[in-house]
Amino acid sequence: MKFLDKAKIHIRAGDGGNGSASFRREKYIEFGGPNGGDGGRGGDVIFRAVPNVNTLIDYRFKTNFAAGRGQNGMGKMRTGASGETLILPVPTGTVILSENEEIEYADLNVDGMEYLAARGGNGGWGNLHFKSPTNRAPRQANDGLPGEERTVVLRLKLIADIGLVGFPNAGKSTLLAALTAARPKIANYPFTTLNPQLGVMYAHNREFVLVDLPGLIQGAHTGVGLGDRFLGHAERTKMILHVIDGTEPDWGARYAAIRHEMDSYGANLAQKPEMIVVNKIDAIDDSDFDARMSAFKKSFGRKKKPEIMAISAAGRLGIGELISAIERNFLALEQEDKNAENKSDSQSVGELS
Repeated sequence: MKFLDKAKIHIRAGDGGNGSASFRREKYIEFGGPNGGDGGRGGDVIFRAVPNVNTLIDYRFKTNFAAGRGQNGMGKMRTGASGETLILPVPTGTVILSENEEIEYADLNVDGMEYLAARGGNGGWGNLHFKSPTNRAPRQANDGLPGEERTVVLRLKLIADIGLVGFPNAGKSTLLAALTAARPKIANYPFTTLNPQLGVMYAHNREFVLVDLPGLIQGAHTGVGLGDRFLGHAERTKMILHVIDGTEPDWGARYAAIRHEMDSYGANLAQKPEMIVVNKIDAIDDSDFDARMSAFKKSFGRKKKPEIMAISAAGRLGIGELISAIERNFLALEQEDKNAENKSDSQSVGELS
C-alpha cells in the first residue's frame, strides 16, 4: 500500500428535506385541515479515527464526499427520513486542518475519536406549522436548509513510541530491520527511505512502535533534500533515537546539524528525550573509534549529554544492549510522566480543600 500522509478533500453535508403542503382528504370529513409533515434532516459528515491504518491513500483519487439528503415531508403529518450520515475513516493521528492549513479543527489521536466536520441542514416545516385562527388552510411550507460544505486538509502524523532520525545513509533502515520485523528498503546510497516506515520492537513483555523517518540534511527546514515534511511524524513520539554514521570523521558536526534542523522545525521536537546511536562501528579501527568518541563527548561541553550507544546494525553488534537501553530509558520517561501527573492531581486536591 502506498504511503500518503496529506490529502485535500471537499466535504458536503446533506440538505434538509422540504416540508409538505398537503391537506386532509377523507370521506365524510368536511373542511379537512393541513397535515403536511416536516422534511427530514440532512446527514452529517463525520471523521472517525480507526486503528491498523497508517496512510491516507483512500483520499488520493476520490476527493469529493457528500452525505445523504433528507427526505421531503409527506401528508398525514409524516416527517421525511433523515439523510444518511457519512462517516469517513482516517488513521489514528490524523489532524484536520482548514483549506489554507492555518486553522486546526481537530486532532484525532485516539482510536475511535470522532469529529463532526459538516452538519446537515434542518428539514423544512410542513404547512401544519402555519395553521392559525386566521389562516385555517395555509398553503405554504418551508424548503429544507442546505448542509454545510467545506474543503479540508487531512495531515497524518504517525503515532509511534520512538522516532529514528539522522542523515541519509546513516543506517536507520538497517537498524529498524535489526530491531523489528519490518523489512524496509536498504541500499548503499542516500535517500533510500522516501516515506516513514513503522516497525514493532519487542523487549521482554513490552512492545515499542518505531518509525524510521526519511533522512535529513543540512538546510532541510528550508526545503533542501526531502525537506522537513516528515518530521511531523516525530511530533507524536516520546523519544528520539538519533543515528550517526560511525564512519564519518566528525560525529559532533553531524549531530549538531540534525539538531539544528529539529530546532528550526519547532513543535518542541528538539526538547524530546533522546538517545544517540553510533552505527557501523565494525567498519572503523579501534583507535579511530576511541578518538572520535572522545571528541564527540567533548563537543557537548558542560551540557548534559544523552546516553550514547555504539552498535553495528548490519553486523548485529550491540543490538541486545541497545534494546535493553531503549526499554530502560523509555520506562524511566513513563515513570517521570506518572509522577508529574500524580503531583498535579495532588496539587489540585489541595487547592480544592
